[in-house]
Amino acid sequence: MKMTLSPMFAALAITLAASLPVQAQVTGDAKAGEGKVAMCIGCHGIIGYQSSFPEVYKVPKISGQSAKYIEVALDSYRKGDRKHPSMRGIATTLTDQDIADVAAYYAQHGKAEAAAELPAPREAAAQVAQLLQKGACVSCHGDNFSKGIDPSYPKLAGQYADYLYVALRSYRDNTNHTWGRGNPVMAGMAKQFSNAELKAMAQYIASLPGELKTLPQSRFR
Repeated sequence: MKMTLSPMFAALAITLAASLPVQAQVTGDAKAGEGKVAMCIGCHGIIGYQSSFPEVYKVPKISGQSAKYIEVALDSYRKGDRKHPSMRGIATTLTDQDIADVAAYYAQHGKAEAAAELPAPREAAAQVAQLLQKGACVSCHGDNFSKGIDPSYPKLAGQYADYLYVALRSYRDNTNHTWGRGNPVMAGMAKQFSNAELKAMAQYIASLPGELKTLPQSRFR
């Protein structure tokens, strides 16, 4: 699926990336990260596991996600820019090195099972294509939503639709003291759309073939 990139949103995205806080330069160690994910696998290591806050939705697939995005997300929970009590409680216990190691672990987790080449995605319905064009989504997340223009932007293709929908609403409605996400680019994009429109975009992106997965994991290994 090819869409014209929006120069305005592309410029905003590049500006945001440049303004992201610079963390201490640490190198993630996937092997070390394997010993630090006990608090993660209770939700992210169970296929189809559902969160019940702020509403019922499947916790995101994070195996195969960009390491830099996982680092940025965990740091945002740690700082309170993402207001999710459970994730904030976990993130505040992590050092920069812990975050880098966990991110490195999940970035490579399941790669051995990944297909060499993803199948071609199905075309979006005309109405959904217009919504994605209006939001300039590929300006940051790339064609087919599998490779962002910056590694700090998440892979989205194949992510759970209900999670994507809740995440988009969290950017748009960042007013609650216990949930929401502070990101000016995503907030500006999401505020253009109704709940039904956000849900339609989320459902299409979730239907695309991607590298994200949930792999069963046990605390007792």
